[in-house]
Amino acid sequence: MGFPVGYSDLLFPKLIFHLIFFLNFLRRLISSIFAVAGLSHLLESEVPWPDANLPPELCSASAILIQEILPVVRFHELLKGEGEGRRRPLADGCAVCLYEFEEREEVRWLSNCRHVFHRGCLDRWVNHDQRTCPLCRTLLIPEEMQEAFERRLWASAGVDGSFAGGEFDDSTSSVSPS
Repeated sequence: MGFPVGYSDLLFPKLIFHLIFFLNFLRRLISSIFAVAGLSHLLESEVPWPDANLPPELCSASAILIQEILPVVRFHELLKGEGEGRRRPLADGCAVCLYEFEEREEVRWLSNCRHVFHRGCLDRWVNHDQRTCPLCRTLLIPEEMQEAFERRLWASAGVDGSFAGGEFDDSTSSVSPS
C-alpha cells in the first residue's frame, strides 16, 4: 500500500520540470548580468498597468463619489506648483505598484497626507470600498469636505434628511406591532 510514486511523472515528465527550472535560472542569470553592467533598465517592461476599473454599476456609491472628489493632475503639475503655498509630494513613486511617476502621468494627490498615487492604482483601491490612504490610513476626503461627502452619500442612497443628521428621528418611523 502507500501513495503511488510518480503522479508527477504522469502529468509533467521530469524533463519538463527540469526545463522550466533551467529557463528560470537563465532569466535570473541574465537579469543579474544586466544589473551588474548597469543596464537593468533595458529589461524593464514599458507596458503600463491596465486600468482595470470596474464598470460604474458595479462600484459602490462611496467609491464613485471619492473618485469624483479627489483631483486628478499630471505629475509634472505637482512639481511645478511647489512654490505656490503647496508642499512637495512625499514620494516620486507610487507605493501601490512601486513604479516611479512619469512627468505626464495622471496621479491623484491626497491633500490630507501629501501622498501621491497613480490614478488607476488609487481608483482600484477605492473600488474595494477603502476610504483611507493605502500608506498612512488618513481619510481620503479632507476634513473640510467630509460633511458634503456624507450628505452626497446619503442622497445617493436615497435616504432623506431624517437619517443624514447622524441621529434617528422617531417621528418619521412607525412600527406597528403585529
